[in-house]
Amino acid sequence: MAEAIASPAVTSTPAVAPVSLPVRAVLPWALFAGVLMLVALYFVGAEQGATSLFAGSDVHEWVHDGRHLLGFPCH
Repeated sequence: MAEAIASPAVTSTPAVAPVSLPVRAVLPWALFAGVLMLVALYFVGAEQGATSLFAGSDVHEWVHDGRHLLGFPCH
């Protein structure tokens, strides 16, 4: 008995247009993310010594490995 091999019906879906995001909707979130990145970079890279905002070495110890990972000297 020979069975006929039939290909499944090919259905084409209509092309979906990309969603356009207005700059006014994205800009506040981009600025917020940028400020958060700068704060994180400060704490990882410069929160020690003369520019220290917090006394002691607690912040230094929390970000110590990240500091080495990003190439900041701290010893």
